[in-house]
Amino acid sequence: MADALATSRAVYGQLTATAGEPAIAMRAWNGEVWGPGDARATIVLNHPGALRALFLPPNDLSAGEAYIYDDIDIEGSILEVVEFAERLQSAQSRNLASVRLYRQLRKLPAENRRSTHTRPEKVGRLHSKKRDSASVTAHYNTGNDFFRQFLDPGMVYSSGTFLDPDEPLEKAQLRKIDLICRKLQLRPGQRLLDIGCGWGTLAIHAAAHFGVEVMGVTLSEPQADLATAAADKAGVGDRVSFKVLDYRNVQGRFDAISSVGMFEHVGKGQLGRYFAKVRDLLEPGGTFLNHGIVSRDRSPGRVRPSFLNTYVFPDGEVISVDEVIGLAEDAGFELRDAEALRTSYALTLRHWVDNLETNREAAVDTADEITYRIWRVYMAGSAVAFDTAAISVYQLLLDSTDRPWTFGRSHLLATDDH
Repeated sequence: MADALATSRAVYGQLTATAGEPAIAMRAWNGEVWGPGDARATIVLNHPGALRALFLPPNDLSAGEAYIYDDIDIEGSILEVVEFAERLQSAQSRNLASVRLYRQLRKLPAENRRSTHTRPEKVGRLHSKKRDSASVTAHYNTGNDFFRQFLDPGMVYSSGTFLDPDEPLEKAQLRKIDLICRKLQLRPGQRLLDIGCGWGTLAIHAAAHFGVEVMGVTLSEPQADLATAAADKAGVGDRVSFKVLDYRNVQGRFDAISSVGMFEHVGKGQLGRYFAKVRDLLEPGGTFLNHGIVSRDRSPGRVRPSFLNTYVFPDGEVISVDEVIGLAEDAGFELRDAEALRTSYALTLRHWVDNLETNREAAVDTADEITYRIWRVYMAGSAVAFDTAAISVYQLLLDSTDRPWTFGRSHLLATDDH
């Protein structure tokens, strides 16, 4: 036990020396504390093998499982911990500190708590309709009440559009919803298809303020049920319908199509078919807005198990924005506008993390402790990934080449963007 304590103390010193300031604190299983007294975050080691469980094998899946299964706990700002980890990873990639670190870690007991849990299984052919339905259900059927603990009152689960970093999340989300409608140039009497409609906020806003008829599709029944009730309450139930339906099974033609925060679930190998299907669903001269996350990583390597694709977004994939645009053009679209909302998503996620932590007790009551921890660390990690530009999010306005060109950019700006 004494050797494990001394080794853990030495590992902490190496971590802080490598990652630099601001340092986080660490508290051992015997109550001993290392690091600055005014640290904004403390990692709690719950047993002598905790640091080994956190860092070995050296990947984000090990780190995430060490937290969600209580090898460690995180007190204070989880964002501070993730930022510390990001600096550590960046520094280790430039020197040999990691070699010395892993030698030290292997001296610790091989105890970990992940071995008492079973990782979620993925069953069926990748991106078959059945497997995609199971993957989306696993994510969104966490429960409407759980999502209420961190989303804005409109239940918008995608990046807001901030013009001021200090403005409320609700205002940024409403601006984003309205801006999508204006980019699509919606007019009374048109038909809008909202793919991955979530809890229906965009569809309801489009019907109420732009006079269109809307069909929203989702693979989550709880989402569709809540969206239908919200549409009735807003007085647009006669113009909006929500269906539990795979976008590949949608029939009909639409004047405009929106897809917000959905195409990340499609899979790289299916994106060509995705854009072709959307193109087929559009009326001649119709327009399509695709809002989704992209990566700056262009390496063609296979998708490896990660915390995100194991516990949060099963089978989710992101690719570079130029690849996305190329696939859209191959399907017959022309890019009319591209807007990056990277910093807005970082701000959105910070609001979500703060809301979730503030409502921790209710979140645990509506789900459980492990679910709370999964979402806390996932959203904090995502916020830092957007902050550091490892990932971004784009709104791509895609039209057929025969659609009349709209001169000027006023319809591509928020009404308060001067």
